[in-house]
Amino acid sequence: MATRRRSIHNTSGLNFRPSTSAESKQEQPRGTKPTTEQSSIKEVLGLMMIHLCKKSLFFDTNLKVGLYLAALFLLSLIADVIIIPKSYLSRSDNAINQYFVKFAWGWNLTILVPYVVLTSSVYCCGNIRQMIKHHLIRIAIATFFWWLWTTIFNVIEANYGRCSTKSFDSKQTCLKNGYHWNGFDLSGHCFILIYGSLLLIEECRSMNNWSTIKDCIRLEEHHRINKLTSENTNILRGLSNEQFSILKINYEKYTPYIRSLFILITIFQILWDVMLICTMLYYHIMIEKFLGGAIAILTWFFTYRFWYKQSTLLPKLPGEGIFKYHMKPKTSPFNVSAVRKRTSLNTNGQSTFMGMPLRVSQSQESAAPVDKEDVR
Repeated sequence: MATRRRSIHNTSGLNFRPSTSAESKQEQPRGTKPTTEQSSIKEVLGLMMIHLCKKSLFFDTNLKVGLYLAALFLLSLIADVIIIPKSYLSRSDNAINQYFVKFAWGWNLTILVPYVVLTSSVYCCGNIRQMIKHHLIRIAIATFFWWLWTTIFNVIEANYGRCSTKSFDSKQTCLKNGYHWNGFDLSGHCFILIYGSLLLIEECRSMNNWSTIKDCIRLEEHHRINKLTSENTNILRGLSNEQFSILKINYEKYTPYIRSLFILITIFQILWDVMLICTMLYYHIMIEKFLGGAIAILTWFFTYRFWYKQSTLLPKLPGEGIFKYHMKPKTSPFNVSAVRKRTSLNTNGQSTFMGMPLRVSQSQESAAPVDKEDVR
């Protein structure tokens, strides 16, 4: 017996179903995200310069450390057995050595302190206590280690050396009278140049994903104006209105200075590497340079790769503030890059695309219910 089809029309004769008030609210358009502002030529050129500086400064640090150790051993060994031709940079009175290398730590502090202050004032939303306690203290710790090791180097040279004449027993009187002091002179230059370079690199890691803060501010402002709290997944959603206002002001005000300091830091880091090569070729013996550089690397590793990574200890790593923008590329703050077209296998061994099966298996086809009305 044939079954009678159900009419698709309602009793009122209308061919549509009137929506309820709840459904009408759900069907209302949610609006669109605000578009980004058009970039000027000056800003584009600046971003290109920042990109080149990142390529230079953020060269694989582990590989860079390996190159430092290899160069300290090989170049220094070659310089011990082969006479290297003299040049302007081999003279101890050259301008770079006199005005930069001898005051290397002072130059590092001159550019790093304002950089850390400006960057931390952004991602700490102006919280001065957190800026000092979590970030500026890293510069103080690095300065302490610089003072400690250079003092130890001087003590070792003074106490375990002798004058070229037996008339004087102390280094100070020996040098004052024009004689030469023979001691185990651990290379303070190798220590300062390597430790200073690694310090500049690590502190500038807060520059990673810095431009995403601007996009986060723009989207968060859009959400707050339109009160789209239920749809807000922005990394700034947890900030209070006061913190968000400070963040917006500080980012717009300080970013040009931060980028300028970042470029200057890159220039100094390259300069330290050039002078390190000169030190390897023209000064000290191999063991003195190798030990000085190894101590610098061990100090860097202890602080930035062990101490600062402990969640229960202070200080924190650069970029860690009230909100977390400092992420790996694959975990973008908008989760845009996480949505990629990829083919994978589910637990049943079935091919899937973005979590959905590409084809229905025979068992699923046989198990699927068949509507008799569709057959007819």
